[in-house]
Amino acid sequence: MADAIATREALRIVGHAVPRHDARDKVAAATAYAADWALPGMLHAAVLRSPYPSARIVKLSYARAAAIEGVAVVLTAKDVPRNTLATDVPGQTSAVGPLRATLSVLAEDRVRHQGEPVALVAAETLEQAHAALEAIEVEYERTPGVFIPEAALAAGAPQVHAAGNLLAQWRIARGDVAAGFARAAVVVEGEYTTQLVDAAYLEPESGVAWIDGDGVITIRVSTQVIEHFRDVAEVLRVEQNRVRVIGTYLGGGFGGKEDVTVEIYLGLLALKTGRPVKMVWTRAESLLARAKRHPYRMRYRTGALATGEIVAQEIDLLADAGAYAYLSALVLLYSTVTAAGPYRVPAVRAEARVAYTNNPPTSAMRGFGAMQTVFGYESQMDRVARALGLDPVEVRRVNALRRGDTLPVGQVIETHVALPELAERAWAALGPPTLPRAPHVRVGRGLACNFQPYGRIVWLHDWSSAWIGFEMDGSLVVRCGVPDVGGGQASSLCQIAAEVLGVSLARVSIHIADSALTPLAGTTTASRQLYMSGNAVLKAARELAAQILAVAATLLRADADGLELTDDAVVARDGRSLALPEVLRECARVGVPRSHLAVYHAPAGEPVDLATGSGKVFPDYTFGAHAAEVEVDTETGRVRILRYAAAHDVGRAINPQSVEGQIQGGAVQGLGYGLMEEVVVEDGINLTTSFATYLIPTAADVPDVEAVVVESGEGLGPFNARGIGEPPIGPPAAAVANAIADAARVRVTRLPITAERVARALGLFDD
Repeated sequence: MADAIATREALRIVGHAVPRHDARDKVAAATAYAADWALPGMLHAAVLRSPYPSARIVKLSYARAAAIEGVAVVLTAKDVPRNTLATDVPGQTSAVGPLRATLSVLAEDRVRHQGEPVALVAAETLEQAHAALEAIEVEYERTPGVFIPEAALAAGAPQVHAAGNLLAQWRIARGDVAAGFARAAVVVEGEYTTQLVDAAYLEPESGVAWIDGDGVITIRVSTQVIEHFRDVAEVLRVEQNRVRVIGTYLGGGFGGKEDVTVEIYLGLLALKTGRPVKMVWTRAESLLARAKRHPYRMRYRTGALATGEIVAQEIDLLADAGAYAYLSALVLLYSTVTAAGPYRVPAVRAEARVAYTNNPPTSAMRGFGAMQTVFGYESQMDRVARALGLDPVEVRRVNALRRGDTLPVGQVIETHVALPELAERAWAALGPPTLPRAPHVRVGRGLACNFQPYGRIVWLHDWSSAWIGFEMDGSLVVRCGVPDVGGGQASSLCQIAAEVLGVSLARVSIHIADSALTPLAGTTTASRQLYMSGNAVLKAARELAAQILAVAATLLRADADGLELTDDAVVARDGRSLALPEVLRECARVGVPRSHLAVYHAPAGEPVDLATGSGKVFPDYTFGAHAAEVEVDTETGRVRILRYAAAHDVGRAINPQSVEGQIQGGAVQGLGYGLMEEVVVEDGINLTTSFATYLIPTAADVPDVEAVVVESGEGLGPFNARGIGEPPIGPPAAAVANAIADAARVRVTRLPITAERVARALGLFDD
């Protein structure tokens, strides 16, 4: 740890809290988001969606709609050049199991969930577009649906898809589970349920499309994946170089803008009309139609010795995919790999399944399957500690993974695991216990740890690219296709480039997220962009620095190894220096490039058989520990969070301010998940289509989150950073549940932990 701190102090920009390059514009409300864009002659688009979760389309007529004044076009499935959209990883499905991940752009003969798109309209005004939607006549024949995963997998259940309702399953079998349970001093069993959750970003899905003079379909959109230009091209049956996606700064993504949202609709309408088209979803539409976080039913059986050492676990996971596959098989894979937690468990048997239902589709959301399981395994760890009368921090310390340990899937942990330190520091950060303020109020504390992969599965052979170039005056330009979702992704790249190339941060400009003009950098998902694009920028900067220093060495008659780029100059060990523009002019004279393109390839691997535990799945993991102090009103069941601390080993904090923001924001989002957020669906009908009914935490609901940043210096990212975008959302629900159990001696096993559920657990009223 001391070495990590020393290295940070030796750096000029990396490791220091500096303002993000886009902060001023955001504070001044000058940032242009996707919905802020407008073009002359622009049409406004809207989507007709199914009101039913399961039905056949008997008849569809839009003659009246097309005749409405101002309506430019009405499109149905027959108007889509290729009406099939792949929602998996192209060319890589064989590596991740049975991903039948396709859906129709517009429904053809049947609908499988409420909100499924049926038709598109573009009109001169949004009011005319909505009038046209109301004029489209659709005759539906209701068909039986299935809305519970267990029921979907039962014999004779209505089939959501012809191939059956089981989408994917994964298994782990490691060690002698029966023998482990036989020698256990205590065996704890529990069933845990997590809910359907929406990303609930402030900026709804939106974008504008137009056709450039050279015939390129250009789409300016709020997205986490500019590579969706390929999906648009496939659907429109045009060459991929005829589609350009420009990503804007996002007003939140959280995985909800990883899948295609408005891109194809915009491209299709622009192609059919030849005019610019804008589409902005309403909040109700976003809550209705977007893919959600998977609900899980998790069953755990955990055996432990009297010392608290876990010796065996049996785990059964069942997830709800909703009506279409999207990324469900991959989400389930993450759940399976992390199901036993960040602990040494010699014997594990796990089975994980995900089933189709006629509920809203589910897909990526922050944590991507690794956060649901935290609620299961950390509730079990707390129950083990209580059953044995042990300190919850000590139980985590006894069982924590160490470097060199092997996960149940066969992956060896190759980097430092700071879990004991994280647990101790989070627990200590709560400070002295708070005394109850009234006789009917009880105060308790809870701890929860987690580990979250960062970077994509190793057998997906991930890569990212970046271009860096000097202008003749010594200012620096960075180009990288990274979408910035608000986590400071672009600013981190500026810091890395400025650090290596010796320029001030104010002299760096960055261009991001343009599929035609920036080198592709992959998705802003999986806590991967700092790891992948950060390493790409680091590689490009170091290789460019070598080019520049080689020229400077001839000017200074010095060894290039003895030169340093710093403070906008090249400085030799003996103190002689050259202003950077002088060196760049010499580069131009002798023909040495002043720019460089680099591609970073993540360490790759081959697909593994999880059941036999045969190898590596993810590049590395970020470890964390959260502690919560809560008060429980035993007369009403109301829970109030008094104090909260979140500790994570980030490897190296490129920008400590951004790291703390990610930890605090993730923790608050996780607390919302744990205590209040839920998309309520009854027989496939979404009852939660506004922020009046979908509750997200405000400043009044949570205390200040104390972020404890630990830097082990052992991550795989640039300057040994670890990913921190997703990890903080995992522990909060479990930490609060454990604190409630400590305070009130009751355990709630279903999320969200509402006052009503706590009251029921306290026996204040019957079911």
